[in-house]
Amino acid sequence: MLVIVVENAPPRLRGRLAVWLLEVRAGVYVGKASRRIREMIWKQVTHGIENGNAVIAWTTNSERGFDFDTIGENRRIPIELDGVKLVSFLPIEAPLTT
Repeated sequence: MLVIVVENAPPRLRGRLAVWLLEVRAGVYVGKASRRIREMIWKQVTHGIENGNAVIAWTTNSERGFDFDTIGENRRIPIELDGVKLVSFLPIEAPLTT
């Protein structure tokens, strides 16, 4: 299983993803692909995301059963802690007041 979620992605990237995966909700793509195809799709996302952000998750033969990667600015960032990949939240930036 492969899942890609994009935010603020250009229409051409969304169209490219729709060629390989099924868009089940706006910006949410699912499908089944080999490792080679998954890496090719993710390479296209990394080159075409522009000012947006994206996350990819796929099944693996690990203890958790999946792995994930991200690109672009988002409050949620992956960190590795004791060999386990987790998600850390960046603080909310307070608006400047004068």
